[in-house]
Amino acid sequence: MARIEGGCLCGAVRYAVAAEPVMQAVCHCKNCQRQAGSGWSMIMGVPAAAVAVTGEVKTYQDQGESGGAVLRQFCPNCGSPLFSRVSAAPDLVFIKAGTLDDTSQFTPRMQFWTDSKQHWVEIAGVPGVARNPG
Repeated sequence: MARIEGGCLCGAVRYAVAAEPVMQAVCHCKNCQRQAGSGWSMIMGVPAAAVAVTGEVKTYQDQGESGGAVLRQFCPNCGSPLFSRVSAAPDLVFIKAGTLDDTSQFTPRMQFWTDSKQHWVEIAGVPGVARNPG
């Protein structure tokens, strides 16, 4: 098992994960788009108990398109989005894959909330990638 490590843009927050990812996905919901400042959010779900964080994160309590609570955590210094925690999966932490030191560890296998995708995003039938319209 490769060690998963990463952190924010300024380096004030670092994390390490001592477990394999449970899932890897792209989320197209409107709130992930807003938080990422992009057309989607790339997320890697890992067991919460396996995540060690150094540095302080700030938490914004959000509500997902499903109506469930979403805790969005980011660096209070540089603003980098780092983690999301959702009420539907309390034992997982969803790492923002762009914050990984080695982004080659991220390969999305599913896409969520594709009905909310940006109009210019085309989702082709990629082998091994499931689609959830949301």
